[in-house]
Amino acid sequence: MLIQTESTPNPSTLKFIPGQRVMEAGTRDFASYEEAEASPLAEAIFSTGDVEGVFFGRDFISVTAGPGADWRTLKPQVLSVLLDHFASNAPLFKAATAGGIAVDAGDEDFGEDPADADIVAQIRELIETRVRPAVAQDGGDIVYRGFRSGTVYLAMHGACSGCPSSTMTLKTGIEGLLKHYVPEVETVEAV
Repeated sequence: MLIQTESTPNPSTLKFIPGQRVMEAGTRDFASYEEAEASPLAEAIFSTGDVEGVFFGRDFISVTAGPGADWRTLKPQVLSVLLDHFASNAPLFKAATAGGIAVDAGDEDFGEDPADADIVAQIRELIETRVRPAVAQDGGDIVYRGFRSGTVYLAMHGACSGCPSSTMTLKTGIEGLLKHYVPEVETVEAV
């Protein structure tokens, strides 16, 4: 089995592509070892040390190294964990956990106005069809969280979380796209 690796715009994050489906639906972000306990794979990646984030996409895994970590040492360890996992056909999640929860299952309330339903539908459509596929190529995900008073709220996951260029992507790329197609959008904010 060959697992490809790609750099991402976030210098702390590498994208690993196993050549097969990782998540059947949605995505999953693990920001700590405690969160990773739901997945034997995420838990094993965190156990390599110097890892501060693991993200499962549809067909990739992004791993974010901690401060001071050396990818020359960490990368072979992560590859070994991934090879063992996929070669053994081990389950991605432990049976007693809610593994299929996507990162977009947020509970923050932005008090959306029901009168904005058409605007929200347009925003969601653009994010799903234009933004998320592009961001997934860089090993991350951006998920709609809400719209209120001209502001779109988005959550950043995987390689996007903590990426030095994420503010530029958010403000220049995504905000510009949304403003162009949805005039009611005034600004975009990360949550």
